Amino acid sequence: MTSKQRFIKSIVATAQSEAPVMPWARGARRQAFIAKRNGGFLLKKSA
Repeated sequence: MTSKQRFIKSIVATAQSEAPVMPWARGARRQAFIAKRNGGFLLKKSA
């Protein structure tokens, strides 16, 4: 097996095994991390 075939197989396996991160997921997670780091609380824009 050539290194190119092995590389492509690893990419395909990773793509099938993990769910991609959605653009809206980063905002809430990042905001929670920053609030935790600063010792504050999380403000929510909508209920």
